[in-house]
Amino acid sequence: MFSLGSPKPEDASASDWKSRLKRGLALTGQRLKRVAGLFQGHPKIDEALYEALESRLLEADVGVRATTHLIEALRKAARDKRLEDGAQLEQELRAALAGLLGPLEKPLPQALPKPFVILLAGVNGAGKTTTIGKLTRRFQSQGRTVLLAAGDTFRAAAREQLQSWGARHGVTVVSQESGDSAAVIFDAIHSARAKGIDVVLADTAGRLPTQLNLMEEIRKVKRVIAKADASAPHETWLVLDANTGQNAVAQVKAFDAALGLTGLVVTKLDGTAKGGALAAIAREHPVPIRFIGIGEKPDDLRPFAAAEFVDALFG
Repeated sequence: MFSLGSPKPEDASASDWKSRLKRGLALTGQRLKRVAGLFQGHPKIDEALYEALESRLLEADVGVRATTHLIEALRKAARDKRLEDGAQLEQELRAALAGLLGPLEKPLPQALPKPFVILLAGVNGAGKTTTIGKLTRRFQSQGRTVLLAAGDTFRAAAREQLQSWGARHGVTVVSQESGDSAAVIFDAIHSARAKGIDVVLADTAGRLPTQLNLMEEIRKVKRVIAKADASAPHETWLVLDANTGQNAVAQVKAFDAALGLTGLVVTKLDGTAKGGALAAIAREHPVPIRFIGIGEKPDDLRPFAAAEFVDALFG
């Protein structure tokens, strides 16, 4: 077992991260600021205010079920606290959104098995390979050794990209010119055990949930991993492109049904106005959000913190 209790790389740059997070969430924040603006324009709490709030939250990709949940929370707060001024509801909305997202904030345990195997899945273009590169940097900054498994055997470019990340960080990449993904990852786990490697990050080919043959293939990958290590994979993460908005919920449901997800990595939050979809995931199919990404730099991938996220959204 090894511990992740060593100093975190972001400790010295927390304020810088918060600034970048705020900038990264600006597009989504603009939509929620339109929501907040309603409070200033409606001095009285009435049905017109709630209806306007409902429309704006839906526009921010919060989703129907999450929007209903948030509106009900605001109504309850207004009743219980006897609020009369619409402006008072803004803080209630922030609190309700933080409360909705809070259960998704689940950092990795301090003590982890060795080798610690993480299987990453997702659709094409979600950012799996780049995320693996960022995770490599993160684990290395904690003094951990890393091995990469090039399990995307469908695209030569994917192997080359992963090998580039491996060369950049000085880590071994297990790959094959041809063959199946399960065999590559199986070999990677055995290699990691023989070399005393701490972490194995396993890439897989991009696939849509509707591609039934490919979804069955990734189920096979997981079964074969368990033959290499009965407790592995220790984490199974879906990498989500935040630009997909409400479609992210469908992806989470489908990949969770196929693999039993233990976490999400939400990428490209800096390029979308659809970050409100995290609230939809929280309400409709909650899976822990392990990390969020707001840029291409290695340090632009950080653990998800609900309160920090909501603060950045409202600026």
